Amino acid sequence: MDGELGAFLRSRREALSPTEVGLPAASRRRTPGLRRAELATLAQVSVEYLTRIEQGRDTRPSTQILAALADALRLSDADRDYLHQLAVLSHGTELCAHARPTAALTVRPTVQTVLDHLGNTPAVVINHLSDLLAWNHGFERLTRPLGILDGDRPNLLWFTLTHERARDAFPDWDDVADQQVADLHELRRGDPGTDAFADRLARSIGTPFTHRWERRPLAGPRTGVRAFAHPEVGVLRLAFETLELADLDHQRLLIYLPADAATAVGLDRLAGRQPGALRSITS
Repeated sequence: MDGELGAFLRSRREALSPTEVGLPAASRRRTPGLRRAELATLAQVSVEYLTRIEQGRDTRPSTQILAALADALRLSDADRDYLHQLAVLSHGTELCAHARPTAALTVRPTVQTVLDHLGNTPAVVINHLSDLLAWNHGFERLTRPLGILDGDRPNLLWFTLTHERARDAFPDWDDVADQQVADLHELRRGDPGTDAFADRLARSIGTPFTHRWERRPLAGPRTGVRAFAHPEVGVLRLAFETLELADLDHQRLLIYLPADAATAVGLDRLAGRQPGALRSITS
């Protein structure tokens, strides 16, 4: 996480327009967002000190300085929480003692039983690297024809950014990619395995990953509607819920429910049932 505190603040400064903080919009700017001098004025710190923080030469700013910067940058609750985590890591206190173990590639038997009991309702467990660890028959029928489960160690983010069929599988591909990169970054928390995976993505994919990663995204939605373009039944609109499991590597259970009547019929067809067996959540 060396330099992450400064890089995170810089990413938020560059994403904030002058008009959002009540400053006039200049006609010519060499860099996007606020200038360092503008943020320093708003936060009442010196430009020299802000430069040291952003360049990683001062990794232990006081809580008062960080609060002033957070206020000046109009940070969201999620951004403030992440900034606090970075500050704790930088100060070498208790959070550093809880190093993340190697990402698990299996789930507990009780978790697999939950998946099995969900039956025809698509459900999957993923870890903080987006590895698909376990799934049920409903998820298999939904995603196997799309190529998501290809390979010995399927990974949702790798599929989305590298697989030739991903843009066809996800009609809202840009939103899916944004969310998955945000999830990877938010759950990073000093894990060297995440950094190694991010480096591999950057080398293999380039801009489609790096331009998202460098924005330091956070707070991918934990619920919403995701579209899947299935070759047998057409576009399915599925409402998803994300449940955090009690695991150190932040395993998540994703459950997909039909968001409309047409999708409910499509899932019934995939399961070989008469339409109407699985109701949409809006009916």
